[in-house]
Amino acid sequence: MSEGAATPTVSQIYKVALASIIGSVIEQYDFLVTGVIAATVWGGIFFKLPGLAAVAAAIGVYGLGIIIRPIGAFIFGHIADRRGRKDAMVYALVLMGASTLLIGLTPTYDSIGVIAPVLLIVFRFLQGISFGAEFGTASTWVVEQAARSKYRAFWGAWVGFAIPIGLLLGFGSVIFIKSLMTADSFNTWGWRIFFIIGFLVAIVGLVIRTRTMDSFVFEQHKAQMILKYPASQVWREMPLTILRTSLVNAMFGGAFFLYFVFGTGYMKAVGFTGNEPEVIGLIAAGFMLLFMIIGSLLADYINRRTILLIAAIVLLIFALPYFYLVNTGSVLLATVAEVVGFGFVFGFGYGAIPTFYTENFPTRYRASGASAGYQVAQVYGGGLIPIVAGQILRIYGVHQAYIYIGLLVMLYAVLAIVAILRTPETKGANLEN
Repeated sequence: MSEGAATPTVSQIYKVALASIIGSVIEQYDFLVTGVIAATVWGGIFFKLPGLAAVAAAIGVYGLGIIIRPIGAFIFGHIADRRGRKDAMVYALVLMGASTLLIGLTPTYDSIGVIAPVLLIVFRFLQGISFGAEFGTASTWVVEQAARSKYRAFWGAWVGFAIPIGLLLGFGSVIFIKSLMTADSFNTWGWRIFFIIGFLVAIVGLVIRTRTMDSFVFEQHKAQMILKYPASQVWREMPLTILRTSLVNAMFGGAFFLYFVFGTGYMKAVGFTGNEPEVIGLIAAGFMLLFMIIGSLLADYINRRTILLIAAIVLLIFALPYFYLVNTGSVLLATVAEVVGFGFVFGFGYGAIPTFYTENFPTRYRASGASAGYQVAQVYGGGLIPIVAGQILRIYGVHQAYIYIGLLVMLYAVLAIVAILRTPETKGANLEN
């Protein structure tokens, strides 16, 4: 690539970083809000099934939006590597906004019968496909724009910033909107507000993205060589790299479930009352953002692998002690547990994740490779762990299940450590090739 190409200014990098974060914020916001609503509302209004069967069906629809993400990664990775990172991000946000709004407007079973759950499944599939585009391509977009910056990991971490920001918005909006209405009103129509908000944010993001430039690395690349089928070629040429990078992210999927999803429910099971678990989660999400900034700066100062190894080792060591602190019944100690287990492990490690993914693949199929590694992990990390954990809960009950769930997540941490050690360090790698 031409070294004579103009190096983007800090302002130009900032604009791409801001544009890249918008869709990812909606994704994380949806991840939390839809999970809460699927478990508490959808079963009663979309499925005419008895008790827990309706809840299971609703959670299953929620899970479909995760399982389908690799398809979105393939489709939009292909578009990003052929037409440009910006174009793929714009198309993905259009699909995301439309499907989110349609979920919020879907009539109930009492209104249109069996068509209601069918529509919900279709719209959730479309939403999942759009989410499959986000993290890998967004990371590629901003990291390439910052390719010559000394703070490449920091700029890449802006995509990761969407996680705590989305969680804070999700938690905050659920607590706020629930406080404004009765439980009956929330279950009848109030839950739809969240999806309308997601649609409006997508519109704002669309305006920002359409007014932003593509990465200068891709602009150079497309003048010289564009692959015909980048999304399939990266699977043929770099399958082990996709596997290694996906194993790292699967660990974070396990940490998210252990400390955030299961951890919140566990706190309630052992006696925490009211909104205490949610408030503790809010505090941990705030610290996550701080740790993410620190992790990204250290990833630039030291290297990527060291930061990821520290996060993996802390997860391995702390998976079970976390529950000891929660079992004390102390809000203070439970907050410390959540800040360390969730805020630090997830935040510190994700300070390096966006650059780790993008730097491991060459420009010709960078978006496809980064998206594949990230989203495949969502299936066997973010998707499989809740299924296995659900069976463990059914067999052992909440007061014993944490031991086995903790051991399962520790296994994911060990696999991630092996993958990190087997992956070459990429700090300082030339991304213009």
